[in-house]
Amino acid sequence: PGDKVIPLVLRQCGKCDSCLFPKGNICNEFTEPMANDTSRVTCKGNPIYQLFSLGTFTEYTVLKENNFVRFDRLWISAGYGESINHARVKPNSTCVVFGLGGVGLSIIMGCKAAGAFRIIGVDVIGDKFGKVMSLGATECINPRNLEKPIQQVLIEMTGNKVDYSFEATSCAETILAALESCNRNYGKCVIVGVIPLGTCLYFDPSLIFFGFIQTDTACSYKCWKGKDGVLKIVSDVMAKKINLDPLITHMLHTEQIQEGIDLHRSGKRCVFNILLF
Repeated sequence: PGDKVIPLVLRQCGKCDSCLFPKGNICNEFTEPMANDTSRVTCKGNPIYQLFSLGTFTEYTVLKENNFVRFDRLWISAGYGESINHARVKPNSTCVVFGLGGVGLSIIMGCKAAGAFRIIGVDVIGDKFGKVMSLGATECINPRNLEKPIQQVLIEMTGNKVDYSFEATSCAETILAALESCNRNYGKCVIVGVIPLGTCLYFDPSLIFFGFIQTDTACSYKCWKGKDGVLKIVSDVMAKKINLDPLITHMLHTEQIQEGIDLHRSGKRCVFNILLF
């Protein structure tokens, strides 16, 4: 009682074979609904169903004990985990990040921490580029200002040496661009965004035949085990290995939640909004 906690999208029981296996992070309880498949939250007598069993915009909620961890700081496991854990970015490599929202900026921070030599940010909103450069990007490109497809431009400007590409927009067209911008022999593309159900990708089968596509659709929770991963991020933040302050662009109260959603949709000078209860 009284502890500050953060709800976890992916629980970690610490006992099942997946939690105990060093490379796995999807707890066997992940697909297990709350007891009796019922809601534990109601409003005016009507059940409220919580996304991922979290309900994080509510003042009160009910969670299983394995769905939260004691914590008192903002965390960035999504993007940071993609570059450090999932892609395993190597020093002196060239990385391209498509989509420069909160997750995309976290990826850039992770690539920089991993020692990448060249980090290229790609977004259609140029207002973001100043912050992106301050967090570690070496250059930024707006595809709308180009006369050629972005993947072709990236191949030309890097000499076909993109080692890692990250897609953080959940857009089918951008996913294809991220795939095709990688080096055909050793490039690795990581799809970070949540792709809408029913989305179809169409690409040349030769990309598979010649081994070009070595794609990893990013695993849930970005390869962090639930509790252990969050605590690792906390340690790095407290040791000042990660500076989260540049990612926080707005502090809003609960009655301003619609304003926060609109800010995210606009994409302009908005990274992470902190909602104050």
